[in-house]
Amino acid sequence: MSLPGLSNPALHRFMRALLAAVSFTLSATVVLADQPGPEMARIFPSNLGSFHQTGRISILNKESQRETLGLVNDAPGEVLEVFGAETEYASPDGEKFRVSVNNFENDSAAYSQFTFLRKGWRERSGTQPARVENTGTASEMIPGPGLMFFKGTTVVSVISESGRNSDQITALARLVAANLDNGDGDIPVLVKHLPNWEAARHDVVYAVSQASLLGSIPNQPILKELTFEGGTEAVIARFGQSQLLIVEFTTPQFSIENDQRIWTKISELKSQGQPTPIAYRRVGNYSVFVFNAPDEKTANALVDQVKYEQVVQWLGDDPHMAERLTRYFRHTTSGVLIAVLKSSGLSLILCAGIGGLLGAMLFRHRRAQQAALYSDAGGGTRLNLDELTDTNKSQRLLGPGEQTEADS
Repeated sequence: MSLPGLSNPALHRFMRALLAAVSFTLSATVVLADQPGPEMARIFPSNLGSFHQTGRISILNKESQRETLGLVNDAPGEVLEVFGAETEYASPDGEKFRVSVNNFENDSAAYSQFTFLRKGWRERSGTQPARVENTGTASEMIPGPGLMFFKGTTVVSVISESGRNSDQITALARLVAANLDNGDGDIPVLVKHLPNWEAARHDVVYAVSQASLLGSIPNQPILKELTFEGGTEAVIARFGQSQLLIVEFTTPQFSIENDQRIWTKISELKSQGQPTPIAYRRVGNYSVFVFNAPDEKTANALVDQVKYEQVVQWLGDDPHMAERLTRYFRHTTSGVLIAVLKSSGLSLILCAGIGGLLGAMLFRHRRAQQAALYSDAGGGTRLNLDELTDTNKSQRLLGPGEQTEADS
């Protein structure tokens, strides 16, 4: 049985052309889907300084990314990358390096993955990490695995095949970092609210999900009461034996609701004889926990060092702008007036001092000139008022040492 109209040769040719066009489009789509986009080409140019690309750019799925990064089991899988890619570069002496780039939704998610990756590399290598300056926002060199850093929304790892050449690893990492967006250009501000944060930041774990938090502090059922709605974030740091956790909520409502659930759960856990935090307190929009502390006094001392710093940002016009401007101009005007009076008084004193000094010098000079003049009036001044005194003819006076003709 044949359909009417398909016997037409022109229709047969049209159908063949249509099928060929569809097949070409599908094949081109499949090929292009595996090709790196402009973003990857910008991050992975064919040449980076003295390094040249020796392998193709591979787009990573979640499974291959976990294998490439060597993530630990408790890594926050739900915040894995928006995209990931890797390629290979070679140095002029032939040493090969694998570079992996993983991009995340925001800076906090990238920093979270960086801290988990750093923790996993340290645990596997068992070696002392080295600090690397001027490479991304935060970076670390671990002998054996290589170098990792985060910058903006991106986490990068550079691994040498030989496990050596740390100088070349650092040089390549800095070249890759130069092609990345800076983002906020800093670590999350929550880390800076830790006690002695500049020393503690090198060992913190940052969490942006409940799963990553539960994996970082095991056997603490109280943490299941925390919700990470609306961008909640948490930082975990060790201070000796004690483990400090600060959870930041984005609104006071979230903070109050979680605080109520936490206190209810703590009472329930204590009645059941289950583990509870040594100390807990709500500080502003923070929920602060201390686990594994030697005693309650030590735990409370840690909590006392956590300060909540609130930042208020007006979405519209600031209603207090006029008041602040008035206060600013008043303060500025009074400062200018005081400065003018001070400078004027100083100038007056300086002028009076200089004038008095010059006047005294001139007066002394004139007195000295008057004392040197000769007078036959006993120091007085003789006036020729009656014009009886003849005018001396100076041309007939003898000069010093001269004699008259009679004397000679």
